Amino acid sequence: MATRRAIHAFVTPESHEALHASAGEYGVSVSALLEAMALDWELRRGESAYELDEVEALAAIARQVDARRRRRRKDPPAASTP
Repeated sequence: MATRRAIHAFVTPESHEALHASAGEYGVSVSALLEAMALDWELRRGESAYELDEVEALAAIARQVDARRRRRRKDPPAASTP
């Protein structure tokens, strides 16, 4: 029997809905969709087929998301005014 590991992620409500809607459209769970994507990428890593435009586009968006999250963590909390 294969072992499994959990992935826990915080995403925006919009991203959460989009993930579930996309998975539902194909009749699969979000976890199955993520696993299939990861396995597909792993099989193609290091090959020219891995240099897909969609992977590059997703990586660019992911870098932007990561940068926004880092900036939010660095920003001091807003002072509350009575």
